[in-house]
Amino acid sequence: MLYKNEIVVDNFAGGGGASTGMELGLKRKVDIAINHDPAAIDMHKVNHPETKHYCESVWDVDPVEACAGRPVGLAWFSPDCKHFSRAKGSTPVNKAIRGLAWVVVRWAALVPMRVFMLENVEEFLTWGPVVEESPGIFKPCKARKGETFNAFIKCMTTGLKSDHPAWTEIKEALGDDFPYHKLEKGLGYDIEYKILTACDFGAPTSRKRFFLVGRNDGQSINWP
Repeated sequence: MLYKNEIVVDNFAGGGGASTGMELGLKRKVDIAINHDPAAIDMHKVNHPETKHYCESVWDVDPVEACAGRPVGLAWFSPDCKHFSRAKGSTPVNKAIRGLAWVVVRWAALVPMRVFMLENVEEFLTWGPVVEESPGIFKPCKARKGETFNAFIKCMTTGLKSDHPAWTEIKEALGDDFPYHKLEKGLGYDIEYKILTACDFGAPTSRKRFFLVGRNDGQSINWP
């Protein structure tokens, strides 16, 4: 359920499957869809012609400008998962792509965002720092597995201590002109996350996915 004047935002929008799910659940259109890929945006436009589309990087879209004073009732985030997936094996990872989830923090800190959802592979729970094994070649640091994920949760909930090692990565992702005091205090969301298996919900596949739900309106988080 959405309140009056609230909007729905689909970050990392593909062809429109997640937007269709949100429309079915909310019985209204998605207001904003963002993707850097022209082919994805073209397909999304066909499936969701009433949505405002941004064919840009999620980092290039200003949440304040995009929302134009309207509060966000629901924001969906499904950042690129291939640099977490175990299917990638020992292939080097892209540090910037692994940090795409910090865009959730950016939206939450800059605009009123009541509920958000994040979807990824189950290995997202292991999100941690990377180490440079050779010039330009980065691999996840096994000894610090999950450290960045825990920092992400702290930023979104009760606050991140000023001496936490994740601050370097956070500032690389969010830049100089950002209200970091909000992250030290915590953005105040209630958060729950689970690994769900698609076939348990009627889909003909045993694929597992990580789902995280956050809300800051005092209402309970209800899972299907």
